[in-house]
Amino acid sequence: MKLKWLPLLMASSVGAMSAQAASEREVELLVGSYTQGKSQGIYRLQFDSEKGRITPEPLQVFKSANPSWLTLSADQQRLFVVNENGKGQADVVGRVSSVAINPQTHELTLVNQVKTLGEEPTHSSLSHDERYLFVANYGVHADPGGSLAVLPINAQGQLQPVTQMSSHPASRVNPERQLSAHVHSVVSSPDGHFVYANDLGADKIFVYRYDPAANPEHPLIPAEPAAIELPAGSGPRHLLFSRDGKHAYLTTEMSAQVFVFDYDNGQLKQRQAVELAPGQPAGNRAAGGLHTSADGKFLYVSNRGKANELLVFAINPANGELTHLQRRSVEGDHPREFALSPNGKFVLIANQMSNNIVVMERDPQTGKLGDTVQNLSMDAPSDLKFINRP
Repeated sequence: MKLKWLPLLMASSVGAMSAQAASEREVELLVGSYTQGKSQGIYRLQFDSEKGRITPEPLQVFKSANPSWLTLSADQQRLFVVNENGKGQADVVGRVSSVAINPQTHELTLVNQVKTLGEEPTHSSLSHDERYLFVANYGVHADPGGSLAVLPINAQGQLQPVTQMSSHPASRVNPERQLSAHVHSVVSSPDGHFVYANDLGADKIFVYRYDPAANPEHPLIPAEPAAIELPAGSGPRHLLFSRDGKHAYLTTEMSAQVFVFDYDNGQLKQRQAVELAPGQPAGNRAAGGLHTSADGKFLYVSNRGKANELLVFAINPANGELTHLQRRSVEGDHPREFALSPNGKFVLIANQMSNNIVVMERDPQTGKLGDTVQNLSMDAPSDLKFINRP
């Protein structure tokens, strides 16, 4: 009798294994976008991490105005969304939204929304204890310009009104882009004790100590030194710490460079400066996002403008220095952001101005990018974040 049941048991086991494999293969992708055109906000899509393909039909469309940057909590049950509004937009007020993510279905539900007290909020990050959200108000116009905003988060995940604001004097080197502060991103140190505001308008990285115990409403205190000088007219954009926490990488948007720093107890000491577009005209200089591979061996950097490329660098494990490996067209215009798939086999690129997401093969061993797997039409994509299944 047991032998009669054996085929059924084997079939059941194979079926369960197939279902598990499919579950592991299929992950979900959140796409933020600009909504001046046809886009309605955030798109929740399914991604096949073995084939490298996005299912065009969305699982959910979450309506939101200009959700240009998405920040996930550590448990992936909360999403914080900057609404990059400002003068000339349908909504002239910069805002940030708290969104709940259902742990089983991943359905998005709005919790609340508050003002950022600035224009064009373009980036956000959570403090390491997730008690505060740090928002970079870029501020396109010289008046009022950009600022750093600090918003507490209560136990229910609701954003509270801004309790602390910081602005910085501009370098005024570039008369078109640096007449005022333009905070482009805000990130915490690996140990969580310091916060860095990267100000394109000031040509500086501003450094704060994070000390909520001293003053819960003003948890950021200027460090000593309070800023890191960068070359005049370079325009710092995004800062990223290495996987081991010993180094940091900074893109400068206007000069199209990557600066490599050694990190120690809040201090950033420059080690290397790498040109992304050596000898190229100004139109080819527009450095953007940067990400490391999960194993910390490779760094990927986008350069927009007329270049529209993704550059691949090997990271020296001994000192964090970069060696150029590859320069690859993004097959679109203005790669606003990009993301490596959770299994490291693909890179997804959000080309804002050509309205497409390009999926490319990636070799996890060499770090190099290969063939294009998919070119998906998507109106003004700006950010990509994966939700891993529980």
